[in-house]
Amino acid sequence: MPIDPEIFEQNRKLADQINAEVFANPQSPYAGKFVGIANGRVVAVADNLDEIDDALEKAEPDPDKTFYFEAGIDYGAVEYIWEGR
Repeated sequence: MPIDPEIFEQNRKLADQINAEVFANPQSPYAGKFVGIANGRVVAVADNLDEIDDALEKAEPDPDKTFYFEAGIDYGAVEYIWEGR
């Protein structure tokens, strides 16, 4: 089943709002946490991905309607790797 663009956009907008809140307020309860979103709603905030995965599966069995991210990371930043070993 293809990803529903409306739900995808709701999840992305909420993630952007939460990340903006964390950048504006480092004391935010989301700062440094993993945030799980399903159908445009926050369903879990946790310290590790296992907890987020479990919560998302319980909240929404269709993974195409879920999203998770680590709050406080600038996902638009470009990182350069100057040397590999």
